[in-house]
Amino acid sequence: MNDQNFSTTMLVDQTPREVFDAINNVRAWWLESAEGNSQKTGDVFSVQFEDLHYTVQKLTEVIPNEKVVWLITDSDLSFVRNHHEWTNTKAVFEITKQGAKTELRFTHVGLVPEFDCFNDCSNGWTFYLGSLFNLITTGKGQPYKNKIGAEANSNV
Repeated sequence: MNDQNFSTTMLVDQTPREVFDAINNVRAWWLESAEGNSQKTGDVFSVQFEDLHYTVQKLTEVIPNEKVVWLITDSDLSFVRNHHEWTNTKAVFEITKQGAKTELRFTHVGLVPEFDCFNDCSNGWTFYLGSLFNLITTGKGQPYKNKIGAEANSNV
């Protein structure tokens, strides 16, 4: 069943440290107005994409240059029947050296084809992981910009 979770990998020339730092800089690749902190185990941050998608992530595992795990503790996805489909799912970022390159494997554990949002959410992750790739490789991501949460904490 694990193989049905949404998962993708990318290979980059940058170091594991550069990949790790980029992942933790969620405002630079996911949502500019994210609120809270996303640096160390126990940190909590939230994202709100207009009135469509709201989630709260708690960092439950942070191993520098190797792994970051977010537990989604709350979710409200207004575009599907079960607005809380993401609640208690996990976003897992695993970083490994592959020769001279660094591999990043992203898995949204619990985002499975049975979910109403699977296609839309998979497409969303694909876009924002592309933004993360660009942040890692060029120093500039394409995070979503909205007015909600404009007073965001700059530590995210």
